[in-house]
Amino acid sequence: MIVVDTNLLVDAYVPRARTPLVEAVLARDPQWAAPLLWRSEFRNVLLRLIADGLLHLAEALRIADEAERRMRGGEHQVVSTTVLRLAAASGCTAYDCEFVAVAQETASRFVTSDAQVLKAFRGLAITPERFARQ
Repeated sequence: MIVVDTNLLVDAYVPRARTPLVEAVLARDPQWAAPLLWRSEFRNVLLRLIADGLLHLAEALRIADEAERRMRGGEHQVVSTTVLRLAAASGCTAYDCEFVAVAQETASRFVTSDAQVLKAFRGLAITPERFARQ
């Protein structure tokens, strides 16, 4: 199991430049996890894509449904004290630290492209490129 950030989830369902890389990550480990927060972040990205004319609402609804089915069983509730401690110690956002908390709680790697998270949580956080090559 790996913890994936919302951008990886979006790239898995919305064809973009990084989609082949995300498919390689998925092939390496198809069991994905994330905090419940991923749903709100995912919806927000879909709404931006609709506003930019890159997706139609019907397509966004289908994508959201597929992503939610994929993540069923991999969604985790996190404890606020854990998230706040991680954020205070690292300087990362509480949003990002929700994903870090899930990775810590599940003893999993956190696959992300966020430079600040990668720097603050070396050993736990890994880039999609590096994960796909392992």
